[in-house]
Amino acid sequence: MSERAAAADPAVAFFDVDETLISLKSMFRFLAFYLEDRGEGPDTYRRLAGELSGMAAMGAAREDVNRAYYRLYAGESERRLARLGARWFAHESADSAFWLHASVDEHTRLRRAGTQTVLVSGSFFACLDPIAAELGASDVLGAPVVIRQGHLTGEIAEPMIGKGKARAARAWLERRGVPAERTAAYGDHLSDLPLLRVAGVPVVVGEDPQMTRLAEQNGWRRLPHARAAA
Repeated sequence: MSERAAAADPAVAFFDVDETLISLKSMFRFLAFYLEDRGEGPDTYRRLAGELSGMAAMGAAREDVNRAYYRLYAGESERRLARLGARWFAHESADSAFWLHASVDEHTRLRRAGTQTVLVSGSFFACLDPIAAELGASDVLGAPVVIRQGHLTGEIAEPMIGKGKARAARAWLERRGVPAERTAAYGDHLSDLPLLRVAGVPVVVGEDPQMTRLAEQNGWRRLPHARAAA
């Protein structure tokens, strides 16, 4: 199948979420919302976010930072986080700048054409489920948080970062018998590159210089990083 034909009518399209479909980093914004709901002051968020950012600055792998993030929710109720996620989404999405116009329009077009769309993100159900419901996405591959007796343990089975996204996408396709060449994938960051390489049609979203250069070298499609109009 040619790239032109696959791009026009892929059977499946995988979408990164943060800074691909939405303009912000959902995990950090949700963490601030979660802490505020617990009655914590802004200093607590700044301290915890600083610790996570500090890990990255010191050279920690993104996967390790991702695991550290989910340890912050150890003992939390799955149901409570789901309810809080719905409130978080309603709050954030009230701002027209929440959505990224080009990618959301692309997602809508594909869904109307009958393409299955799958959100793939290092974020988790509290953030992703309401986003997927609003967009009408077919499925969500988020961080596989470990839940026992209705509460998060603080652990995840595997970070949905980098190669983890690619493994999850391949497994999803294998379970459904869909060949990779009949897929498209959308991402904005180098950490999305393994996911993009799974698909028959990789699409680079935004203006990241390294991703832009790869798109130009490989003849991949690009979408602008435009926010939805108010």
